[in-house]
Amino acid sequence: MVVWCPDWPVLAATKAAGLAPDVPAAVLADNRVVACSAMARAEGIRRGDRKRSAQGRCPDLVVFEEDPARDARVFEPVAVAVEKLATGIEVVRPGIVALPVRGPVRYYGSEEAVAERLIDQVAAECDLECQIGVADGLFAATLAARRGMLVPAGGSAAFLAPLSTLELSPPGGPDRSDFVDLLKRLGLRTLGAYASLSERDVASRFGADAVATHRLARGLEERPPARRRTPPELSVTHSPDPPLDRVDAAAFAARALAELLHEKLAARGLACTRLGVHASTGNGEELGRVWRCAEPLTPTGIADRVRWQLDGWLRAAPSARPSAGITKLWLDPVEVVDATALQLGLWHGGREDPGTGAERASRALVRVQGLLGPDGVVTGVLGGGRGPSDRVRLVPWGEERLPGADPDAPWPGRLPAPSPATVPAAPVAAEVLDAAAAPVGVSGRQRLTARPAAVSVAGGPARPVLAWAGPWAAEEAWWEPSGGRRRARLQVVLDGVEQTALLLVREGRGWAVEGVYD
Repeated sequence: MVVWCPDWPVLAATKAAGLAPDVPAAVLADNRVVACSAMARAEGIRRGDRKRSAQGRCPDLVVFEEDPARDARVFEPVAVAVEKLATGIEVVRPGIVALPVRGPVRYYGSEEAVAERLIDQVAAECDLECQIGVADGLFAATLAARRGMLVPAGGSAAFLAPLSTLELSPPGGPDRSDFVDLLKRLGLRTLGAYASLSERDVASRFGADAVATHRLARGLEERPPARRRTPPELSVTHSPDPPLDRVDAAAFAARALAELLHEKLAARGLACTRLGVHASTGNGEELGRVWRCAEPLTPTGIADRVRWQLDGWLRAAPSARPSAGITKLWLDPVEVVDATALQLGLWHGGREDPGTGAERASRALVRVQGLLGPDGVVTGVLGGGRGPSDRVRLVPWGEERLPGADPDAPWPGRLPAPSPATVPAAPVAAEVLDAAAAPVGVSGRQRLTARPAAVSVAGGPARPVLAWAGPWAAEEAWWEPSGGRRRARLQVVLDGVEQTALLLVREGRGWAVEGVYD
């Protein structure tokens, strides 16, 4: 059974702002509407509209920025109201609560009776409307809730068959829009048409994620019903001192616990899909909530859900707020799966967090820049030059990334590829020796005075040279009255426990390490 509160991001925003529920309102992300109220839809506003276009259709529109923490905090009273009638609830995401239906039906007599009681309970305690859906599996039950339907046992496949494949990529859920668009181009416009394909053909043509969606279209659980029993040692615990009573302090604790839990799970090749967040207070109160996710949780996903839950507890109404600070916080991975499909890109969102893309990274860097100052976050811009440090210019985040000198122009004396992987902030002193342990220099004609046989770095022991190349001479700004700069670069591979490849530069009468190769 799923309890669904329609247009939850908008309801949460208006409720937090103290506005009436009948005002036209919309929630924006990246300047586009991601959720809007019924009054806004009556004015012609739809999801995906630009802010200016939406305000043009409805000048009285109240707009809010997307805030998952606010959505979770305001949703906590709804979860508490549902929990008073049924145990074992799971928050799928703010606005949706799932619960096993068998227990409540045994107590109240029928699914219809349970649905009526839950609707009345949420309305009485939270002054909100909700819809109830029942079906086999979370996916089908969520779609049933959006239609206010109680699907009989075994009837999920027939219920899903006429629905559009767009339901595979719901708002707030996993972003499968590219895959849904592919199905549409293939002529598979309904879940029934998609479900009619052979699972083997789907797996061989599209891969593992398509197999999961194919199971959903057939009315099955995305993952087989067999679950791993979570070993008790995978739970992680934190006892804050002093007790947590502020959301900002709780956010730091959430991040540390999330990283620890993810490391434990990753060491066993596992990922969490149902997360239990538990806390106890100085007065002995026990708090707990289970968050459920259709996709394996990343460290960011774990931290977000912990932070949302702590935010909901610590900022609840005075009557529902803990009477003392949180003295113990622990995370329990209620359900885990193999983590084989949890490899995430650096900037492009993974399976669980499609929002963790360039936009979210940009917002995070802006916040860090606010803490460290404008020059505290910089990004490299490739330009022209001969040495590795000359070719990269660091630009403060947010400024225009214009290159300096033309990187494609001919640069006599430029090093051949590959470039060093590490460039020290300041050159490290080195000494190049020949076979007789005499220093090796560079002549006026930019030639080595002897063959390099050993190199000493920062006064350390001399290591034998296995191979070398160079020198590459560079004479810059020779027209200046000071005479400009004369430099020569040398590549060497040193013997030892591990072979090391260095880029050395000689300027004046000394050598220095200018780069280290991988």
